[in-house]
Amino acid sequence: MNAREKLIRAARERILLTDGAFGTEIQNYGLDEAAYRGTLDLARDQKGNNDILAITRPEVVDEITRAYLKAGSDIVSTNTFSANKISQADYAAEHLVRDINLQSARIARKAVDEAEAADGRPRFVAGAIGPTNKTLSLSPDVNDPGFREIDFDELKEVYREQTDALLDGGVDFILIETIFDTLNAKAGIMAAIEAGVARGQDVPLMISMTITDLSGRNLSGHTVEAFWHAVRHAKPVTISLNCSFGAEQLRPHVQTLAQAADTLVMVYPNAGLPNELGQYDELPRQTADFVGEWARQGMVNILGGCCGSTPAHIAAMAEAVKGLAPRVLPKPPVMTRLAGLEAMNLAA
Repeated sequence: MNAREKLIRAARERILLTDGAFGTEIQNYGLDEAAYRGTLDLARDQKGNNDILAITRPEVVDEITRAYLKAGSDIVSTNTFSANKISQADYAAEHLVRDINLQSARIARKAVDEAEAADGRPRFVAGAIGPTNKTLSLSPDVNDPGFREIDFDELKEVYREQTDALLDGGVDFILIETIFDTLNAKAGIMAAIEAGVARGQDVPLMISMTITDLSGRNLSGHTVEAFWHAVRHAKPVTISLNCSFGAEQLRPHVQTLAQAADTLVMVYPNAGLPNELGQYDELPRQTADFVGEWARQGMVNILGGCCGSTPAHIAAMAEAVKGLAPRVLPKPPVMTRLAGLEAMNLAA
């Protein structure tokens, strides 16, 4: 049984848990620049380059990963949100992209395999691919609306390098997350499809949108429902909402996604809204109460946390949804012979 089938089978039995934030957890270690840099000879300051810790401080990444598994996570993500050439260029570390992704995937794989061996419960690794700070849909120059800093093929190759390394490191899924530009997501999808073709294997996708305002649209203007229809062709094993706001503000958009999608729905919100210092104050029990309500209303299959969430948030969520039935996937519409003929006539 492959990873896609294993996940779907597990999600039929109960609501699953993914992990929480890495960035805010790493901040708790109080690492200085020397700790980030390690023995690497790099031209720029490395403080804040969380992804590079897979090489320089792998024990930190490992400890956080295992803390989420202990809290109840069925799926853990690789610490590779910014492990691509565009983002790593800010740290003059573009040449380390493959090694970062490879090592981060191996850390997560080892932790997951050991957790599964200990109790027999299936666990999974999602190879995390973040959005970069470039957008294909919008110009960064208000005086030149047609200008783009990057084109589709270039971004696709950026994602392809990351995808190949994550797959080589042993991930089960490719998670394209925090999508603010739907066209960027399509570049990531194409990269994953091409990687799968080159390997002669299925590369299951998890696709996660982030909305930028309370109307429920991403930066490129797609609503939650429109986004789903734009990426549905990739047959993702999960469709998600992540980051955006806290769980309280996400509720109507989760409901929209749950009604529209015919695949597993995964949601991992921030731990509330940040305070004036940029910190997240929402307690684990508060977040768990919000997502527990979604679960009781049959809207979700997988839950987790994004910015500000901790292993304690995941543990509280696990307790809140314990024994609750997972969302039932809607059956795709059946096209009758008459409907098919009508469609052909309309097309003609």
